[in-house]
Amino acid sequence: MLISLIRTVILYILILASLRLMGKRQIGDLTTGELVVTLLISDIASLPMQDTSQPLVSGLIPILCLVAFELLLSFSMLKSETVRRLVCGKPVVIIEEGRVLPERLHALRMTPEDLFEELRQEGIGSLDEVAWAVVETNGKLSVLQKAACKPLETGFLRPELLQSAPQESELEVVVIRDGRFSDVSISLCEKSRAWIREQLAAQGIPSEKEVFLMTATKRGRTTVVRKESSK
Repeated sequence: MLISLIRTVILYILILASLRLMGKRQIGDLTTGELVVTLLISDIASLPMQDTSQPLVSGLIPILCLVAFELLLSFSMLKSETVRRLVCGKPVVIIEEGRVLPERLHALRMTPEDLFEELRQEGIGSLDEVAWAVVETNGKLSVLQKAACKPLETGFLRPELLQSAPQESELEVVVIRDGRFSDVSISLCEKSRAWIREQLAAQGIPSEKEVFLMTATKRGRTTVVRKESSK
């Protein structure tokens, strides 16, 4: 029992020191390589903890080798953009100057619902507020709001609200995704398929099959992004 406790303490200190050496404070900060090393270390460390018949060094040496390799790789990424791109990839712009880029979402296997979830977590309720959105190499979404939508430091009022009365925020939901209706979202904005088809027809779009993304609010405001092949 005492041997198991000592082994556990030693491995815990070693793993903690290893993560500190990699310089990250939380899982969301890990690059792809660092995440792989972290998972491998956890598996390797569990073996000598559970099986006291194995020498402790059989767990220590692989862990130290992995950490050394990761540090060497991190140094290489600092020196070489090519190595960094191979290991971490590169940021991907998915909204450019207010325009959603469907092909980029497809490449990332990211649905419009995923996009709106990320935007809501950033405190943004509408596509109209977004100028640029970038998926960073760690998988997080960075969002730049349009200048007119940014809160002012004094009173936290948007510029357009200085000239008009404040309006209620609206929940914008995805009613069409990649040519298919979302009945759950349609019910949330209290609309119908017939109403949506009327809105599409008014914009010269004969069928929902030509739509990559369409959003709507209860007040009837819509945003439509056509498929690239339909333009």
